[in-house]
Order: sequence, then structure tokens, then C-alpha cells
Amino acid sequence: MITTVDYHTGGEPFRIVTGGVPEIPGADVLARRAAAMERLDDVRRLLCHEPRGHADMYGCFLVPPNDPGARLGVLFWHKDGFSTACGHGTIALGVHAVREGLVQADPDGETDVVIDVPSGRVTARVRSSRGRVEAVTFVSVPSYVIARDVAAGGVQADLSYGGAIYASVPAGALGLSVEPAHLTALIEHARRIKADLAGHPAARHPSDDRLSGVYGVIFYDELPDVAGRAHQRNVTVFADGEVDRSPCGSGTAARMALLHDAGLRGTLVHDSIVGSTFLARVAEVREEGVVPEIEGMAYRTGRHVFELDPADPIGTGFTLR
Repeated sequence: MITTVDYHTGGEPFRIVTGGVPEIPGADVLARRAAAMERLDDVRRLLCHEPRGHADMYGCFLVPPNDPGARLGVLFWHKDGFSTACGHGTIALGVHAVREGLVQADPDGETDVVIDVPSGRVTARVRSSRGRVEAVTFVSVPSYVIARDVAAGGVQADLSYGGAIYASVPAGALGLSVEPAHLTALIEHARRIKADLAGHPAARHPSDDRLSGVYGVIFYDELPDVAGRAHQRNVTVFADGEVDRSPCGSGTAARMALLHDAGLRGTLVHDSIVGSTFLARVAEVREEGVVPEIEGMAYRTGRHVFELDPADPIGTGFTLR
């Protein structure tokens, strides 16, 4: 039996495994990710695929942090494998850590939940009032521009890093907009763009090849400013056609690297395709990149106990796309 606590952040699911899996070996989180890919991929499929999940499911395994400087370590996964970063999941983990008593939290202030993820060390800054969590700020790894105007899928894409590598494309360049009616077309374009960028020099991480590869394609619309703040709507299509319902945490970090490089110095109001919103800003500029802070909120949706009947012919499940 495998136990989980489930959340959503801006509409995007996040399934946290709390029991039923063996210890995952490794010297650090990135090494544990490699071990989980080899030893626990059947568990990932069981929890992600139908009938227990769906093609857009997301979740994680909790593991020890790299050192005492962090409270948690985490391995993120989705229907196609294990990712290197997940901002919406980090926001959910902040809520989870406070609500489940994994950290000593300030009931009327901010509590930093430091988390080791495969791409580095991040923070979920949890803001509470009268013991109730009101918002979480995801403090990303340093994020930076990789390349601009890279030809892919018949358009020009800007590549940037926010814990994973993303390609950003204005939806209008395809004659589309970020809305549910255009989602099927956007998924098809994302797959073509990602395929064209496979093996491209700009898709290689400069120092660790385990972080290489374009993880997602971000389509965005420019919207009128909100009270003097920049405003965009986006949808991130990641892995093999998987759609982020939230504004995408690590994708927003990658967007902030591009926008800061283009001159933005204020807050970005970042909407998702389902109407949820993150607020993002660059908190710090370092030699290795900018450090975005992205505010959102996660809500618990349930607690679950999953099992696999050995006689079940469907086994660990399936996906239809």
C-alpha cells in the first residue's frame, strides 16, 4: 500500500508520497533521482497513470536533503518520467510541511521551508496569519537566458533556464492565443518545437548534462498591465504533451530571466490557461543568473491509500496520450 497527500497549486495537481516506498539510495538528491528512475519507475507509473492518475498528473517522492541546511529533499515526477524542477510542487510542499508539522512554523509570519531538488536548493517561504497559511513564495534557483530567436517548429523561440530549460514562444506567432479552445493546437506545436530543439546546443546545460534538454515549451500572450504591473497569460506544455494548469513555477522563473534581460524591473502578474495567477519578481541578481520569487498558493485535495492487486491485468496502468 502506498499513501499520499494530494494538493493542487493553481489547478495543477501535486501528489506527495508519504509512505509505502523503500528508501531511495544516493549521495545527494540528483543521485537519488537516477536511482529512482531505475528502481521506482513502476511506482511512478502506478501513481501517475490511469486509473489512479491521468496524463497530466504530477507528484513527488520525499527523500533526505543533501545536508542539514535543507529541511526536505524531493524527487519530482510526471507521466513521462522524473523532472529536475517544479515550482508549483515546491509551493505545495511548503503548505504541506507547515500543515503536517514537518517544520516549526510561525503562526503569524513567514516560515522558510528549504528544499533540495535535483536542480539545486530552493525555498518555499510560507506566510501564515492566525495559524492559517495564506500564501507561499517559491524562491527559485538562479535563472538565466540561454539563447534568443532559435528557429524551431516554424517559429523563433527564446530559451532560458529556471531549474529546467524552457522554450518561450508568443502564441500569436502561431496565429493562436492562450485559451482552452486552442489547447490541442498548442500541444501539437509544442511537440514539434521540442522535437526540433532536441540535441540543439542551446538545450545543453552548461555544467551538468543531467539537467540538459528542453523540458517544456511556454506559449504566452501579452495582456494589459494590472495597476502598473506587467501582465501575461501562459500555458506550459512539458514532457510529452503534458499541460500545466498553473502558471508553472519553474517556467515562470525562466520567463522572469527573459523579461529581466529585456528590461522588466517590476512585478509580473502571470496567469494560467485556467485563470489562476502567480505573482513574480526578481529578488536578486547574481553572477550565475537572477533569483526569481514566485508567489502562489496550494490547497489540499485529499489523502489516499493506493494498492495494486497482483491479479489486475492492467497492472501499473496506462495513458491514452
